[in-house]
Amino acid sequence: MYLLGVLFVALGISVSIALHEVGHLLPAKRFGVKITQYMVGFGPTVWSRQRGETEYGLKAIPLGGYIRMIGMFPPKPGADPSVLRGSSTGRFSQLMDQARDESMEQVKPGDEDRVFYKLSTPKKLVVMLGGPTMNLVIAVVVLGVIFTLYGIGEITARVSAVSQCVQNVQANGSAPATCSPSDPQAPANVAGIRPGDRIIALAGQPVNNWDDVRALVRPNGGRQISVVVERAGKTLHLTATPILNNVPRVDAAGNLVVGPDGKALTDRVGFMGFSPSAEIVKQPLTAVPALIGDQVSRTAGVVLRIPEKMAGIAEAAFGGGVRDPNGPMSVVGVGRVAGEVADGQLSGLADSTSSKFVILISLIGSLNIALFVFNLIPLLPLDGGHAAGALWEGLKRQVARLRGRPNPGYVDVAKALPVAYAVSIALIGMSVLLIYADLVNPIKIGG
Repeated sequence: MYLLGVLFVALGISVSIALHEVGHLLPAKRFGVKITQYMVGFGPTVWSRQRGETEYGLKAIPLGGYIRMIGMFPPKPGADPSVLRGSSTGRFSQLMDQARDESMEQVKPGDEDRVFYKLSTPKKLVVMLGGPTMNLVIAVVVLGVIFTLYGIGEITARVSAVSQCVQNVQANGSAPATCSPSDPQAPANVAGIRPGDRIIALAGQPVNNWDDVRALVRPNGGRQISVVVERAGKTLHLTATPILNNVPRVDAAGNLVVGPDGKALTDRVGFMGFSPSAEIVKQPLTAVPALIGDQVSRTAGVVLRIPEKMAGIAEAAFGGGVRDPNGPMSVVGVGRVAGEVADGQLSGLADSTSSKFVILISLIGSLNIALFVFNLIPLLPLDGGHAAGALWEGLKRQVARLRGRPNPGYVDVAKALPVAYAVSIALIGMSVLLIYADLVNPIKIGG
């Protein structure tokens, strides 16, 4: 089962990469650009077939892919592409000249107007953003099906546990393990609220979720309030008096808030002594855009903080530090999580075949969101870098037109190749570090 989980996610990644490249391929062909290769993977070619002017194939390392479009880079400004010229002597200049030459070497007679660099700015954007957009579409379909047909975990207004007594929190934010004779009984216990009850209304106000429960209990310390619960299909009307108690203060993410002295901060508010249940709740179709947007936002936050998190990852890899459960992981780490899910090793996360399958599918959806966000970074060699070059070219033309100046021509994207090489080296270095960290000190999920 472990191996099946790993293979399932590996196949999902390969299919996602293949469709990403299709997102580039289709609009490029639609706009007349000549494409000589469509490849999934890197390294030696294990299978290929020529269809028309394009070679389609699979390579040995299925961790990427590409399409080869002729004329990705324009000729050197001021140069006649039909005339041979001497090579530049600078190292970076040689790299740029080589990239331009390789970009044009497959331009045959009759292909002069089928090069990528001659596309209009909108068409270049459609081609370069087609790949990330395909990943977003995959994520929306996969996660949308999960959200609407299976559901997501939510903290609901159903009671999971009722305390026997009320205890003041200690300096570290915890409470004593057992009740003492001097501890007052918990108001929820006195009121007759039981685990499994769903809170319908409090203090005369309807309740939709646990946030409503908390908002109505906290300001009513010392006051008797009405409590309406649903139990076994019946509606019960109870009364309770929330007791004033020191409750640990938490932030929006649910983390304990501590003061300058390191001690937990507390608020003296109304307290009932019951806790909520987490349930899988199906979402309406109208909720999917907001849920996907939240996923994209959180993924972007992780991606943008990857450079600053590298120090912590290095410390965890070489010094035995604790990995951040919300931090980045490599494909090796994702594969390990998939294997543990399929094998039932993550307690509380996958205790049935259906839940295991949903988690594995959600991994594919989340990976596609990561691919979408990551490829939008406006740096070469990423898709966002090419899109940024196209936008810069379009902006220069518009400014020249408004000022009555001649067309400035094509932007020489090859000049950004030194940045592309630096970014590539940095990405390779971070990938190697993440893979090593995922092997020696993996992120622990679900206990």
